[in-house]
Amino acid sequence: MRYAILGTGWRSQMYIEALAGSHADDGELVAWSDRNPGRLDWFEEHLRQTGHEAPARFDPAELADAVRRHRLDRVIITTPDSTHAAYVATALDAGADVIVEKPLTVDENGARMIAAAATRTGRRVIVAFNYRYSPRNTALREVIARGDIGEVTSVHFEWVLDTVHGADYFRRWHRDKRNSGGLLIHKSSHHFDLVNWWIADAPVRVFASGGLRFYGAENARRRGLGPRPERGSEDSALRDAFSFDLRQDPMQRALYYDQERFDGYIRDRDPFDEGITIEDNLSLVVDYARGASMTYSLNAHSPWEGYVVAINGTAGRAELTVVERGAILMPDGSQPVVDPSATPEETGAESGRPTHEGLVVQRHFGPAVRIPIPHGEGAHGGGDAQLLRDLFAGGADPVGRVASWLDGVRSMAVGLAGNRSLATGQAVAVVDLDLGEGATALEYGMATAGERVSPA
Repeated sequence: MRYAILGTGWRSQMYIEALAGSHADDGELVAWSDRNPGRLDWFEEHLRQTGHEAPARFDPAELADAVRRHRLDRVIITTPDSTHAAYVATALDAGADVIVEKPLTVDENGARMIAAAATRTGRRVIVAFNYRYSPRNTALREVIARGDIGEVTSVHFEWVLDTVHGADYFRRWHRDKRNSGGLLIHKSSHHFDLVNWWIADAPVRVFASGGLRFYGAENARRRGLGPRPERGSEDSALRDAFSFDLRQDPMQRALYYDQERFDGYIRDRDPFDEGITIEDNLSLVVDYARGASMTYSLNAHSPWEGYVVAINGTAGRAELTVVERGAILMPDGSQPVVDPSATPEETGAESGRPTHEGLVVQRHFGPAVRIPIPHGEGAHGGGDAQLLRDLFAGGADPVGRVASWLDGVRSMAVGLAGNRSLATGQAVAVVDLDLGEGATALEYGMATAGERVSPA
């Protein structure tokens, strides 16, 4: 199978390394593209040093021609969120299937564009929801599917991002809601997809409350913080725990700091400066088609990182607790890893809150039972490695982990309705979103359990 990658930033690494290494027999990376030629230069040299030939380059604006010229079977899209829709539609119309990073897109127009292209071409779009593949999340799915807690009546879901990982969304292009859709789209689409998948249901109504309450210039001034440098990679006397210096990480430096001369993109903006248009505290109430409801919260400045899920049913309750990093401790002024879920072996010292994961099920009138969670290797709770196996090698998919564009629309529908609710102060019916042919996602067409998934 012949692949191309569009966008060679941080997230593209795992796909490039897989097709050059563990999955080289499953597919060939024949072409790639990025608006920043410096990143392509770096990856080409990296491949040559490891004995691999570099793929052919093409201009992003010539994606359709590249699909035909290189006889591409699939295009992997890892570009900024707001660009997904146009690239997905172009690749589909040109004759290739698509693997796209979450979120599927950032707005209703993008959802309509992708849905129309997928419908008219009949081609496949897979959304890379890697958290479905984490063993702990799969275990919870299996508990609910077996009926261990009966029919689901309500969900409580709290996700906390710590002051390193959370702050990072306010340094990058994600800080502008036009680019990312805000955290309700970019980050929370992961979480909304998990709930849709866990309880096999679709959202019907959303009420949201939240705001920018910690990061940003106004909040900094309110707390008495004086003028700050524009970015973390500047040599300034004003350095603190929220400064992120790209020069301290070889890969971040290679992909971003050293390539700024080509496109001017600054990856390490100060999270307390002007121009941030996304929220850092969010709370939602979501109603689902089968009668369950969810309370959801996201905080982007917690002292620890992880999530707590409680799912109540007519026969009992399931509780999943995950601590990905228990504390931010930098006594020597060092810079911790940005995303502990993506780099679990580097999460550093703990203080009173050990890194762990646990799933407990308790039926009515019975004792609490701890459910074993298989060990997962690698990033995002063991999800990335299994995701790559499913994408490139295929195989049985007994719990329906491979996500289609319908799943992508269904997950972002919660965020779209949430953003509209934030703007209006009113509850929003998901059916009132202008999704075009994407509205079919609200009918919840989940893949049949046991369906064989093929990379072809």
